[in-house]
Amino acid sequence: MSKISASSALSRFRVLDLSRVRAGPACVRQLADFGADVIKIENVNPEDLAGPRESSDFQNLHRNKRSMTLNLKSKEGLSVFLELVKTADVVVENYRPDVKFRLGIDYDCLKLINPKIILVSISGFGQDGPYENLPGFDQLAQGLSGLMSVTGNPGEGPMRVGAAVADVAAGFLAAMGVLTALLEREVSGEGQWVQSNLLQAGLALLDFQAARFTMSGEVAKQMGNDHPTFMPTSAYQTLDGYINIAVSGLGMWEKFCASIDRPDLLVDEEFKTGPGRSKARVRLNLEINKTTRVKTTQEWMQILNNHGVPCGPIYTMDQVFADPQVKHLGASAPVQHPELGELHLLNQPVKLSRTPSSLKTASPLRGAHTREVLSEIGLSEHTIDMYFAKGVV
Repeated sequence: MSKISASSALSRFRVLDLSRVRAGPACVRQLADFGADVIKIENVNPEDLAGPRESSDFQNLHRNKRSMTLNLKSKEGLSVFLELVKTADVVVENYRPDVKFRLGIDYDCLKLINPKIILVSISGFGQDGPYENLPGFDQLAQGLSGLMSVTGNPGEGPMRVGAAVADVAAGFLAAMGVLTALLEREVSGEGQWVQSNLLQAGLALLDFQAARFTMSGEVAKQMGNDHPTFMPTSAYQTLDGYINIAVSGLGMWEKFCASIDRPDLLVDEEFKTGPGRSKARVRLNLEINKTTRVKTTQEWMQILNNHGVPCGPIYTMDQVFADPQVKHLGASAPVQHPELGELHLLNQPVKLSRTPSSLKTASPLRGAHTREVLSEIGLSEHTIDMYFAKGVV
């Protein structure tokens, strides 16, 4: 096979993927799903940084890519890589910041070979500064960015978000940086160095919580399921579980009180204003729970939706993928793996009307396209055989 035609949207671009673990692969996955020719460059000796190759995590991150093995620490391997750079538009790496300089594949070196190249570097805490050489992992970034300080119930200590949000956000931000740099290159004709890091990804996810401090010095605290400012917006008990209800503004507050048949809440002095409801949130939640716990979640969903009050169930994973809207969106999609058979993976969440993404191929077998890629840059079969024998590939 040659290129993987997942979409025509980015099919004219080639991406060399040196990244490992999650943030880098999350970035590259966005490009691969929209048709970029992604060549996943793996070490000659197997690594376990990404976990078992047959795991759901690995399969989800590395679909729509080709794979080749290459020893960048060998003279011949580096030479092959630089030949590939001549044919590429983007290189993505998430090594420790100093590694690319030691290998001779930093941006200044690459642009001498290909002035149009875009180098993407994803790190834990940035490419320089006092933390540049510290190992970066999602939970460390969640703590350092402040995400853990606002997650969880008051007084129960910090709590990580239940997914690798800093990793994935850093990858998505890097992908947005790639697309921005590609658009700018159409004007300037030059590539550039794109950077993202887990720390700033965490800050970006905090958004208004971080801005509360930068604007007014207000330190956000843990609020559990309560919204920090707009109440009643929280998770409320029902007869068979919990329901999310989101109420902001006087008009919605009036609709909500009518929907749960609690006109007394409207005349309660503490609850008459938004700031008052926020300040008296403990008593407000107790009053609402008295009412919501007498009906099931689905019963309240029907009642609240009929009154135009935003609400929603709180699902477990099996319930998520059984939901009719999730099914309608095609949030998971099948793909065939040469050894594992049919897999269902998370679908690309960004929709394009004319050049949509697709799950064209499962994650590649390790090194499956090494010969193919080397042939594309003009190496003879004899040279390729020699490189295999020497451990270059």
